Amino acid sequence: MGKLTRRALMGGGLVAGAGVAYGAYWLNKRPAPAPLGFELTEEERAAAIDLLDKYPAIDSHAHPGRTFARDASGLAPLLKVYKAQSGFERRTIGDMREGHLAASCFAAVSDFNVLNLSKGKGLEAQRPFQEGEAWESYKIQIGNLKRLAEQNLVTEMLTLDDLQAARASGRPGAIWTVEGGDFLEGSVERVKEAYEDGVRSITLVHYRTNGIADAMTNEPVHDGLTSEGDAIIREMNRQGMVIDLSHMAEAGAFRALELSTQPVMFSHTHISSAHSYHPRFISLELAKAAADAGGIIGAWPTGIEIADLAGFADRIFQLVDMVGIDHVCLGSDMDANYKPVFDDYRRLPDLVALLSRKGMSEPELAAFLGGNFQRVWRANEAGRAN
Repeated sequence: MGKLTRRALMGGGLVAGAGVAYGAYWLNKRPAPAPLGFELTEEERAAAIDLLDKYPAIDSHAHPGRTFARDASGLAPLLKVYKAQSGFERRTIGDMREGHLAASCFAAVSDFNVLNLSKGKGLEAQRPFQEGEAWESYKIQIGNLKRLAEQNLVTEMLTLDDLQAARASGRPGAIWTVEGGDFLEGSVERVKEAYEDGVRSITLVHYRTNGIADAMTNEPVHDGLTSEGDAIIREMNRQGMVIDLSHMAEAGAFRALELSTQPVMFSHTHISSAHSYHPRFISLELAKAAADAGGIIGAWPTGIEIADLAGFADRIFQLVDMVGIDHVCLGSDMDANYKPVFDDYRRLPDLVALLSRKGMSEPELAAFLGGNFQRVWRANEAGRAN
């Protein structure tokens, strides 16, 4: 889930209105699309669709339709507006089909109930969880996600082998993930229960520093992983779940890389440089450490220092230059991103065509679109303790 600002809530970006009535209108009328910044020929787009049909594309981090906000309770007033403008999964899933996306990670948001906007900081926890609240919220969210499969809108993917079944079904594959390990409450037993619920990846920290590690947007408290965090990393390895270090402060992320016996991912971020800095970006040193361990970095189309899809293509090439083509994937943060420049899965062929035009080869496109994510998931599956 991307940075949420008052401007985004009231004027554009994540939410295009300020009330329930306008929210209902917004759900039926799409916001103005993000600009492309380039023009394509019909031949280029057709070739991109052929490539997407040949090599399955997988989004490593998304919130299609904002299922996480449905049935949420205890929200701050502005987050209630956000909740009112959720529940458009059918539309986004239709976009997946039109954009020839094979599968996506559908992320619950563990700390959503307790978040609020803080002046000058963006999102952070507004209050502590009530006893049992984080776990109850998780169970509601994962139940709502799984109903998308029960309604035959998507095909649930519990293993990578389910990808072929999803493609054969004509429905997008759905991989259940959770953003924020707050619901675990330090319990390794809950890691196992989450796996049994079908969860295959957890972003250990979101906007709330929890018992696992510091959030990168907060002042440090733990300065690394806690003992609970160490235990949860080890248990996720045992269960074969992909560890997602997005949003985690650097000290904790380095410790997680040291502990994990399997490759990890930063599902949606970018790399800081002398010309490009943001609190949600990671250092080149950390990105290279993740790549050296076989991990992947999800190219994040947030509108920070880029203004259109062409800028996002440039960002992808920047990542490839810094960590290598085998360590970059798509991490769209769809439907919950901040000022997104890739905000509609129907634009995926356009992105693929532009990457091809800019010189990305067919094998490189296959790796970026889904091959790298598949490799990391497969490695974690293989490492699962019996």
